[in-house]
Amino acid sequence: MNYQIAVLAGDGIGPEVVDTSLSVLDHLAKQYGFGLSVHHHRFGGVAIDSDGHPFPEQLKGALKDADAVFLGAVGGPKWDKLPRELRCETGLLALRKHLGVFSNLRPVKVFAGLEHLSPLKSEVAKGTDMLIVRELTGGIYFGKPSHNLSTEGLSTMVYQKPEVERIARVAFEAAKERGGKVTSVDKANVLDVSQFWRDVVIGVQQSEYPHIELDHLYIDNAAMQVARDPKQFDVVVTGNLFGDILSDLAAVIPGSLGLLPSASLGAGTGLFEPVHGSAPDIAGKGIANPVGTMLSAALMLRHGLKQSSAADALEKAVQQALSDDPTKDLGGSRNTAAFTKAVISGLKALVIS
Repeated sequence: MNYQIAVLAGDGIGPEVVDTSLSVLDHLAKQYGFGLSVHHHRFGGVAIDSDGHPFPEQLKGALKDADAVFLGAVGGPKWDKLPRELRCETGLLALRKHLGVFSNLRPVKVFAGLEHLSPLKSEVAKGTDMLIVRELTGGIYFGKPSHNLSTEGLSTMVYQKPEVERIARVAFEAAKERGGKVTSVDKANVLDVSQFWRDVVIGVQQSEYPHIELDHLYIDNAAMQVARDPKQFDVVVTGNLFGDILSDLAAVIPGSLGLLPSASLGAGTGLFEPVHGSAPDIAGKGIANPVGTMLSAALMLRHGLKQSSAADALEKAVQQALSDDPTKDLGGSRNTAAFTKAVISGLKALVIS
């Protein structure tokens, strides 16, 4: 089987962490007997510089035959003062909408033996294994009307029933394969749209997933609970805005934003990217943490390419490399290249064993 991968390396450290992950993927393809055809495209700030827009029109056509889209990171101070319609973040929202990836999966896991890397006390971080399911193509980021005037700013949070139903089903289906519990996060005490969200999620649970436990938290309490006792959570489902904030908060629990992957899924081609930003201050220094991108590659193998054995192997090799000697941002000695070499060595060792 040969898979077509559209690679959007992006800006800052994006090309560095993507290149290291591609070298790991190339090794896995040979090890597990599948092919990868990699196609590089400009996206984000580099596309603004070359094409005048973060999501060039020609890229839309190039993505239609891809089995998966693999993204590094986009943005940086160079482009932050552009009109909103030309900013990298706007291009990213447009990419998600174009692909129809309405469900963003962000697993947050503290590997056994690596609790000391967490900013939380080891006994609090230990055992953390949650999946945040964020609705990705609706809510306040896309709601109309929206404007920025000299006398008024306005954004509108809107959700339609089918949007909430489909993301709720993703969460309940995930819980079936995990711990059997879903926590829905909203702000139903003050927002009508959040009460609507809650009512719809309850309806899906009662009619389709009565065997799955469901509870609800307001977003402010949820943020506190994630920091206080993260291991209480199994699957968390929430809207676009709350999911953006909550997943970034949870992402530091394992020790660094650089550790967290994500998968954005819909009915067609999936988008796979690390949670972290472009970190232009360390770009080109060879010290970027590639773990989030490598684990995003594992999610791509599992969800996009249906190569679950290769995904399992990559996750095991990354965990072992972190345990042996993490990257410099986590107090270890390895730079980007050294960590990548360690992961590939780990993959070879798995074959021998």
